Formats: sequence, C-alpha cells, structure tokens
Amino acid sequence: MILFPAIDLKEGRCVRLIQGDMDQATVFSDDPAAQAAAFESQGFEWLHVVDLDGAFAGKPMNAAAVEAILRRIRIPVQLGGGIRDMKTVEGWLAKGVSRVIIGTAAVRDPAFVREAARLHPGKVAVGIDAKDGLVAVEGWAQTSTLTAEELGRRFEDAGVAAIIYTDIARDGILKGLNIPMTLALARAVKIPVIASGGLASMADIERLTQADCAILGGAISGRALYDGRIDPDQALALLRSIRRETA
Repeated sequence: MILFPAIDLKEGRCVRLIQGDMDQATVFSDDPAAQAAAFESQGFEWLHVVDLDGAFAGKPMNAAAVEAILRRIRIPVQLGGGIRDMKTVEGWLAKGVSRVIIGTAAVRDPAFVREAARLHPGKVAVGIDAKDGLVAVEGWAQTSTLTAEELGRRFEDAGVAAIIYTDIARDGILKGLNIPMTLALARAVKIPVIASGGLASMADIERLTQADCAILGGAISGRALYDGRIDPDQALALLRSIRRETA
C-alpha cells in the first residue's frame, strides 16, 4: 500500500479543486517543486502529479512546473493530464517521469494505450474517473457511457501498470474514499488499483490497512495532507507497519 501525495497544477501553481471544478481552485503553493521536495523530505516514496490545464486542453500545459519538479526530487513521479498521443508519452518518459497516466485517451483510443503499454512496460497507467458510476473524460467535463469496470477490463491483458480510480463526487471535499466502488473495480480486474478522491483523515488511512484493502496498490491524498488532517509521519508509519506484517 503506497500513499501518493498529490500535486495538481493549474497555471503553474499547486492547487486543489472541488469535484474537478476549475472555478473552485484553492492555491496551496506558488512553487510546486518546493512542495514536491517537502513531500520527499517527509518520506513519501512516490509523487502523483496532474496537469489540470492539460487535461482540459488535451496537451501538456504545465510542462515547466513538471520539469522543475523532476529536477528537484529523486522519488518517482506518476503524471497525468493531457497525455493523448505517443509523442507526449515518450516525451515525458524521456524527461524522467516514471509512469504516465492516460485517462481520456483510454476511452477514446484504447489501441493507443495498449501500444504505449507494450512499448513501455511498467510505465503506463490508466486513469478511470467516475461520475455517478460512469467514466468521465476531457478533464471530467464530459461523461461517457462506460462503467469503470467495463473500461478496466478493456486493458486486462494490455500490460498496464496500474489503474488510478477516482470518485469525482468525493474529490476535494474530504468525504472519505469510496472503498466499496474501489474494491469492486479491484476485484473485477487483475491490474493493481490505486484509490483516489476524498481521502480525508487518519481513519481513512486505518481503513486502508484492513484485510479487504490488501488487493489495492495504494491511495492518493491531496487536500487532507495540505490542511493537516493527515499527519505524514503517522500515516506512513502505519502503512509501513502493515507492510512489514504482510512481508
């Protein structure tokens, strides 16, 4: 179980949105690279980064901020937002991103995702963002007719490294992870699933240590880390203790 701190980028700054609404952005830092370094110093093993502007534009829009983060830290970075073609995938991997997250293109062009995963094993994840049970695309501005499980099964044999599952209704509002839906997806596919959206407190961290969550690959935390609802030292110590017990 890996806890991923999240940096969401909007106009070069580190922000958090409420349910994906770009008009409801809270700025937490004008220096995303410094924030990344702070997360690294707290002991996190991975960093989750999203180019919010890129998700809407369909192409990278916060490249300078992402590159500054990559220069500043040594822990691996997974990046999503605006990754819609092979040139962008390979460009980010060449710059040091450890894993790219493909969301909208996973719905629009599954063959591209399969090819990217084939060419870059272990370095391609699929982002599945669900609104009222259906997968949302284009920066969550549009809803498809696919369920999360249907989309996940499309890539069952594609060599995808992980699925990042976000419940949009809970994202940014600190209501807790949607554990039942996340576990349902994890049971439906063999791909490791990372939970996202709503992680709010140490109680959520403790919930992730229970036996039924052992099938998950990790969880992403944003606002709760920024406003102090989750203590990094306590959270990481708890997750590492469970890891030692199961090793």
